[in-house]
Amino acid sequence: MENKTAVTALAALAQETRLSLFRALIQAGPDGLAAGKISEMLGISPSSLSFHLKELVHAGLIESRNESRFVIYSANFAAMNELLAFLSENCCGGNDCSAASVSRCEPQT
Repeated sequence: MENKTAVTALAALAQETRLSLFRALIQAGPDGLAAGKISEMLGISPSSLSFHLKELVHAGLIESRNESRFVIYSANFAAMNELLAFLSENCCGGNDCSAASVSRCEPQT
């Protein structure tokens, strides 16, 4: 991962609403959540939610897809794992350590 990519992802997460939104999508797993459900769960107005979703999509941390008349958002687990690996790649002087070995998340399907 390039430094610039990591900075973009970290900047997107460095805001309370977007961090809560990303964590909700991680918890939802690969099925994701409809935008309306996210708005309801987090108590965010649709216009504000749209802004925050756009920032996370731009950072590559979440993805969207259309299902019928709904837009479903889901976490990009590969991007999250890449960011975690980038942050911990020099952990423990480059040696394998317990924190680095658990830095991979595989969503349950």
